[in-house]
Parts: sequence; C-alpha cells; structure tokens
Amino acid sequence: MRIAVAGGTGVVGRHVVEVARERGHDVVVLSRSEGIDLTTGAGLIDRLAGVDAVIDTSNRPVQKRAEAEAFFCAVTRHLLEAERRARVGHHVVLSIVGIDGVDSGYYAGKRLQERVVAEGEVPWTVLRATQFHEFAEQVLEFARIGPFSLVPRMTSQPVAAREVAEALVDAAEAGPAGRSPDLAGPEVHQMVDLARRVAHGRRVVPVPLPGAAGRAMRSGALLPTGPGPRGRITFDAWLADR
Repeated sequence: MRIAVAGGTGVVGRHVVEVARERGHDVVVLSRSEGIDLTTGAGLIDRLAGVDAVIDTSNRPVQKRAEAEAFFCAVTRHLLEAERRARVGHHVVLSIVGIDGVDSGYYAGKRLQERVVAEGEVPWTVLRATQFHEFAEQVLEFARIGPFSLVPRMTSQPVAAREVAEALVDAAEAGPAGRSPDLAGPEVHQMVDLARRVAHGRRVVPVPLPGAAGRAMRSGALLPTGPGPRGRITFDAWLADR
C-alpha cells in the first residue's frame, strides 16, 4: 500500500512511518519539513497521488476551544478535500479516549475533528487511544514555575506510542471501519505519579483542575468504558527501554 502520514514527525506519527515501512508499505510524510502546510492545504494534492490511505496524527496542543476547533477543523477539511480529489480510499484518524466526558477546549477540537471526518465523503476509521507513556514528560512543560512543574491530577491508562502506531497501520490495512474499539494501555495510573518518575530533578506539584472538566479527569473519565484492545508495554517497561 501507499500510505500518507499527516504529522509524520510527531510523537505517534514518527512511529507510524517506521511501522508502515517495516511492513513494506510505501510511505509519504505530510509535514512542514516535507513542504506541506496542513492548515492551508498547500502541497497536499501532489503528495497524495497514488495514495491508498491517509493516517492523520497531526496535533496542536492548545487549550482554547476556538483555537483547537479552528486547527483540527481546518486540517481535517483540507485533508479530506485533497483525498477526495486524489481518490484516496481511506482516512484514518487518531483521537482520544473519553473526550465526550471532559469538556475542555482541546477535547472540543478533537470532537469536532471526529464529526468532520464522519460527515465527509472519504470512507473513514476513527481510533481513540488513551494518553501515551510520553505524556508524563509532556505535562511537566504545561506550567513551569522555577524548579516546579504544576501537573494536573488525572487518572489515566497510558499506552506506548509505538503500539498506537501499530494499531493505526493495522486500521489502514484493514480498510474503513468507522469508530474502532478504544485502545488503552495495560495499567491504570495517576499522572502525577508518572510525572515524578520522569521529572529529572524538577519538583512536581499536583494541581486539581477546576470545574467539571477537572472533576471528570480525576474521576476516570479518560479511561475506556468497554472492551477493546489493550497494549502490552507497561510504563515500567517503556521507561526501562529508554
């Protein structure tokens, strides 16, 4: 197959590119470093020539609802229009477990992204996954005050980005399936505990986020609620492998 990967240099996207190539697929990377602007659609049509499936792992970690919705809507609409014109047969998008139950700006953007995909003309698959093991390091950068990192209290069932990539390539190979079962990691953790393990001397300060969104994150709204695939790589194993 010829597979295009939007956001192919990101945390998950680079693994998608690696997995797809290991399986013998011809991979096209859709990123700024390759001359593609996903927010405007510049360069997309030519890069999608002969592509069978697009895997969208593009991301912008913004918390303002208007900003998040504008980004995910623009990127998704440009991809779908280019895919329609290039006759791409399958659009695979990575989303997040539990976004229906947490009313944050970023998750609103992901919900809109899913709706745009479902309402589009290109046959599709949406795979929701829990936070990645790498997220424990990312949260340390959300709010830094001197040597302190303010980390939100949240319950998570993190999964290795490599296993998410494998599932996305599996989905591309299998063909359009609509909403796939949720993918999660093998264990439930408190994110502040994981952040402390990768803090490298920084002081982690747990912060309960305010409002309904914060309560939902603390109570487990971001955990899977039904059966679905589960990763094999624990946080301990991921950390040891690094």
